[in-house]
Amino acid sequence: MRIPTLSVVLCGVSVAFLAVCAEQTAVADGAFPAHRVVGNVYYVGSEQLAIYLVTTPKGHFLINSGFEETVPLIRASVQSLGFKMRDIKFLLASHAHSDHVAGHALARELTGAKVYVMRGDASVIASGGKGQYLYTKSRWPACPVDHVLQDGEKITLGGTTLVARRTPGHTRGCTTWTCRVADSGKNHDVVVIGSPNVNPGYQLVGNTDYPEISQDFSTTFRVLKATPCDIFLGAHGAYYGLPAKYERLKRGGQQNPFMDPTGYRAYVEQKRAAFEATRAEQKKTKLSQTGS
Repeated sequence: MRIPTLSVVLCGVSVAFLAVCAEQTAVADGAFPAHRVVGNVYYVGSEQLAIYLVTTPKGHFLINSGFEETVPLIRASVQSLGFKMRDIKFLLASHAHSDHVAGHALARELTGAKVYVMRGDASVIASGGKGQYLYTKSRWPACPVDHVLQDGEKITLGGTTLVARRTPGHTRGCTTWTCRVADSGKNHDVVVIGSPNVNPGYQLVGNTDYPEISQDFSTTFRVLKATPCDIFLGAHGAYYGLPAKYERLKRGGQQNPFMDPTGYRAYVEQKRAAFEATRAEQKKTKLSQTGS
């Protein structure tokens, strides 16, 4: 089969990249060094698109696939770590936007993995992008979904259990993945945040396309605030300061730089405050328009 070559787009800062993704433009970025995060959790993503390999003796989990052009990069990263794509048994997702799942169909073809997706996003991935809120023209290769996840559902493979927490708002089925892994004789709570971001153009007040969006975001922040976290990860490396933490990892030291419970709590609070501020501003604007 022909594997797409990687298209490289240079963005000045991560915020600019996220703005590009907000418009759902089909672009991919460059490679980032594959590395072990903690225990059996590895980073196999790109500079901006976070993709994780969770390994077990019975096969592996892959969280996210990026764009279709990102898949060859993932394969190279997986192989560089000494693992095989064909040993991936479960293909998972943080949320159904093209920069995280447009590569699902190709990744499924290469791995033979079962595709598990949270309710609310399953039909979007299965249809290749149909039914998204706001990004109505964004399309990618459709990928069959083998199982629709429910909030709190567990997937166990080779002694490792991943828990799918539905953290909606960014998408209806946005998913935060958690697991508990052992490293250096200690257990650590790993959290991969799906996305708590209110993208440009999101309507939190009077939204007829996604009426429950505001309530969903509120639910997400309650879930994230109550979730224990030692190792803070996310759907984009920018969420948790990947470049700087990776540099610290290369320098070595006793403290794992990805061990950041304080950073996790600060990030969740920052995004909650941004959500509340945006909602308040939209309510104010709506009141002024109605004259009430």
